[in-house]
Amino acid sequence: MLKALKIFLYLTIFGIVSGAIATFIVYEHVKDRIPTVAELKDIQLQIPLRIYTADHKLIGEFGEQRRTPITYAQLPPGLEHAILSAEDSNFYHHPGVDIMGLGRAAMQLITTGQIQGGGSTITMQVARNYFLSFKQTFTRKFTEIFISLKMERELTKHDILTLYVNKIYLGNRAYGFQAASQVYYNKPLKDLDIAQYAMLAGLPKAPSSFNPVANPSRALIRRNWILQRMLSLGYITKDQYQTAVEAPITAKDHGITPQVDAGYVAEMVRSELHDTYKDDLYTAGLTVYTTIDSKKQKDANEAVYDGVLAYDTRHGYRGVLDKKPDLLQDTQAEQIKALNSYSGLQKWRTALVLSTTDQTANLLLSDGTTYTLPWDGMSWAKPYIDENSQGPAPTKTTDIMQAGDIIRVRPDQNQGWLLAQIPKLQSALVSLRSKDGAIQALVGGFNYYESKYNRVTQSKRQPGSNFKPFIYSSALSHGYTAATTINDAPVVFSDTGLAKAWRPTNDGGKFYGPTRLRPALYRSQNIVSVRLLDDLGIPPTLKFLRRFGFNPDELPHNLSLALGTANLSPLQIATGYAVFSNGGYQVKPYLIDHITDRNNKVIFQANPVTVCDSCTLLDKSSDGDQQMGLFNTPEGVRSLPVAPQVLDPSVDYIMYSIMRDVIKLGTGRRARVLDRPDLAGKTGTTNDGKDAWFSGFNGKIVATVWSGFDNSTSLGTDTNGYQEWGGSVSLPTWIDYMRPALEGTPPAYIYKPSSLVTVRIDPKTGQRALPGQKNAIFEIFRKDHVPPRRTQSSLGSDNGQDNDAQQEKQTDNALENLF
Repeated sequence: MLKALKIFLYLTIFGIVSGAIATFIVYEHVKDRIPTVAELKDIQLQIPLRIYTADHKLIGEFGEQRRTPITYAQLPPGLEHAILSAEDSNFYHHPGVDIMGLGRAAMQLITTGQIQGGGSTITMQVARNYFLSFKQTFTRKFTEIFISLKMERELTKHDILTLYVNKIYLGNRAYGFQAASQVYYNKPLKDLDIAQYAMLAGLPKAPSSFNPVANPSRALIRRNWILQRMLSLGYITKDQYQTAVEAPITAKDHGITPQVDAGYVAEMVRSELHDTYKDDLYTAGLTVYTTIDSKKQKDANEAVYDGVLAYDTRHGYRGVLDKKPDLLQDTQAEQIKALNSYSGLQKWRTALVLSTTDQTANLLLSDGTTYTLPWDGMSWAKPYIDENSQGPAPTKTTDIMQAGDIIRVRPDQNQGWLLAQIPKLQSALVSLRSKDGAIQALVGGFNYYESKYNRVTQSKRQPGSNFKPFIYSSALSHGYTAATTINDAPVVFSDTGLAKAWRPTNDGGKFYGPTRLRPALYRSQNIVSVRLLDDLGIPPTLKFLRRFGFNPDELPHNLSLALGTANLSPLQIATGYAVFSNGGYQVKPYLIDHITDRNNKVIFQANPVTVCDSCTLLDKSSDGDQQMGLFNTPEGVRSLPVAPQVLDPSVDYIMYSIMRDVIKLGTGRRARVLDRPDLAGKTGTTNDGKDAWFSGFNGKIVATVWSGFDNSTSLGTDTNGYQEWGGSVSLPTWIDYMRPALEGTPPAYIYKPSSLVTVRIDPKTGQRALPGQKNAIFEIFRKDHVPPRRTQSSLGSDNGQDNDAQQEKQTDNALENLF
């Protein structure tokens, strides 16, 4: 007996020593893989780049791993209990490893020669997910054990559980439970119920097998098993269990859905930051807050969408998408599969024409529903011939489509469907807060997912007459007045900057004789603009245009500059118009307001050059000329660079008053529908009708709209035979954006300097009106540029004045007929 006891004792000692030696040998083999204390406490999750509007609505996310880290305090108790029930009910009591589980793993090693799984606590899963691969090997398993033991010594249980809930993969690109909650339920974790917590807790074991979207039956079994465990462990009551186990599966693949449609904005931010952060951008956990106003962005999206479709439909129907009469004999499943093979636009549908009557069409839509398309939904479809002409209006359905045709339909405001086609026209809109250049809305094209080419920033097109206000402001700054007359008559220029003699003309080929600058601009008379530039001189004008942010090297060095032949982007034009909007100060457009890191620490804050309306000016720094000021902002008092004044406030106000007349009397009069007396702007159309523009503003906001074809073909004529131009293509889009953007806001006029005076002038000559002159009109002047008084008129001058007034009236009537 004593001998047997000694043998047992020796064997025990031998086993302990052997185990210690084996453990030491294994430790020496794997110790280099064990993280240091610093590494354990500085674990970095891969968190995607997220981009938000100024009012914190998600625009976009970039990164393969969808992850939204949470703290332990943000972990709902119901989810914690579900996780412990599913994965590690003894979590708060073991030292990081489960002895019984390790015993099972050891038996696997003895019987199979390798570790197959099992025995993993939550701590061990964290060790594996953060520091090791998932390859099942002896070495990895022991490394996992050593790391787990060390983690338990250096971190709290709450720290370890927090690492687990933020790291674990849960299917559908979701890493961590907060991201999974959004992906499967489109809700934050705090808003889920017990059944949903149990469903998520069942995913770590096998994200594919127990996925409630891909495999709902297995997911339900796993969920209910976890609910049973929660009941047996005392985490839920019988009533709670019964309610949860009877709950239906509500999970869907929601992905990460942006709250604001602004693909062009998201890509601008990503592209700019990638230059600095490279590929770390997608994992570093940066959050970018832009200057975008979510409501204005939505308004801009809808305005561009409606404006492009309005142009497209009035130019005719280019025909059905495809003809598949044999498809009528297939099963509905095969028909739906065929319909979904055609690419389309978000919220649009492809449809198979099943049958027709005289004025209806019975459709099968690509989502499996059927719909009877009424005549009102397709009667617009005159056959497209070219941009200048369409065929006769259809009188019956078969003039448009027949059974077996594949067509596209789009939703209308009444939840029905309209016959549709993907437009070829493109349009772009950008809107700035003119006091500091913050971009509040930006749409780079009709549909970002069809074309990621950003026409606001990347496309350089000719602005046409949209550029004329910059030339006119140069004239006013050099002594001209709004009453200065220029002869609008045929002229030939032999400009050394042009290849041959040039004969500019007005739209329509008409000439109006001596014309004051005010009506010349609001009527957009080309001859006056060219003569004006010729008088001013090209070099001084180019120098002056720097004030609006234009680079003279990018502008034509010849007289065609007066007609807007420079190639400029909509953002450049809008930035120039911001000078008119803010009282004559140069600002710079910016899109990123601030950036935070993974710890929500601000690592970048924009300091935009800002107009000092009521700020406190600070002394200029000794190392530079930049004037700084203290501004009251939503974030508190901030020191910001003060925008330099580049345009005399008197000149700016006169330009504002002239461009208000563009809307009241001239080419922009469609905008009178807004009933906003504070608005001003200018249309623009190139001579060949390839580009159509409108830029408009009040004292706070400026917006520019461009429309045209990417291949620079002509916009053609409308159904009445009139040339498509800025006032017919881009101005309606601008109106549709500004209407909701300005809703509920008081008029924002440009400040009128006290140095301006208003006097009565002769409308024909621009000179001071005679006392008692009946057709005299008021004009605004700078004090030093008021025309001298006159005491008598030449014989017969009244007739000339009356004739001139009548001519202006006829011109205005002609413009009215364009609408």
